[in-house]
Amino acid sequence: MFYVYVLKCKDGSFYTGYTNDVEKRVKKHNTGTASKYTRSRLPANLVKSFSFATQKEAMRAELKFKKIKAISRM
Repeated sequence: MFYVYVLKCKDGSFYTGYTNDVEKRVKKHNTGTASKYTRSRLPANLVKSFSFATQKEAMRAELKFKKIKAISRM
C-alpha cells in the first residue's frame, strides 16, 4: 500500500507527500530529515492520510492535491 498524507505545520501551513509508511515518514519530518519545507516549520502533525494500491496512484493523487492547493492560493 501507498499513502498520500497531509501534515499541518506549526505556522498553520500544510504539506502533502506520499509514502509507503506514514508513521515512519511523519517521524522523519519531525526530526528535520524529510523535507526542507517542514524542517523550518516543526512540529508537523498528521491531519489525514489516504491509501492507494500502487505508488503511481498515490503520486497522481498527491499531484492533484498540490494543484488544488496552488489554485486556492491565487
